[in-house]
Amino acid sequence: MTRWTFVIAYYNEADFLPVTLAALAGQTVPFRLVLVDNGSTDGSDAIAQGFAAPGVEVVHLHEARPGKIHALEAAMAELTTEFCAFGDADTFYPPHYLAEAERAFDADPDTVAVMALGVDASGQTLRRALYSGIVTRVLSKQTHTGGYGQAFRTEALVAAGGFSERHWPYVLLDHEIMQRVAKLGRVVYPFRFWAKPSPRRSDRRRVRWTLAERLLYHATPLAAKDWYFYRFLGPRLKARGVTHLNLRDKPWEAKG
Repeated sequence: MTRWTFVIAYYNEADFLPVTLAALAGQTVPFRLVLVDNGSTDGSDAIAQGFAAPGVEVVHLHEARPGKIHALEAAMAELTTEFCAFGDADTFYPPHYLAEAERAFDADPDTVAVMALGVDASGQTLRRALYSGIVTRVLSKQTHTGGYGQAFRTEALVAAGGFSERHWPYVLLDHEIMQRVAKLGRVVYPFRFWAKPSPRRSDRRRVRWTLAERLLYHATPLAAKDWYFYRFLGPRLKARGVTHLNLRDKPWEAKG
């Protein structure tokens, strides 16, 4: 029985999508793969349409409205399995990725989200040990990973309202969704649950918060996170024009 749905929303990722899909083909548990084309013009959709792998049921969606939040919102209707994971089209997922998340969910019925750290080629063993051993216990109600590595108990994600522009039309949607889900249960960072995002994502100038905003985020308790996002951060991002549409920018292409 398939317990998983894995969602990838993509926009012009022809150079990276084949490697990501090949990595997902190697997963050790069966899953449904929902691929959402968000208006690609570089042949990404043809790559997605041509993907097939044993144990993987593929669902293709097209979301014409530009913006990742629209693509993720379209995928919400396809979350019919017990667990769901969200990834990026330029990320490597090791073969044990979904199996490790499944073990974490099965170990504790109160766990509502399992989060993967993004590591480089070294594996960053010390960093993973720090997060799985200390951060999970001390700062578990905050987000320490991006949208490339989030897995949810589907019931909890839906109960929290899921991905929706109505809730959050700005960047940092991976952080905003977690503050809603974290109200419903435990969030963990298992040591063996990791992924390797593309290094091109290190340029965050158009999609990041300020240092002061980040520090206040970490200092704000969960009980005040609604105030932080909807009364403080949201209006600031709106004033700066930092919406989810900025996620479509690819500044690395300008560098050649």
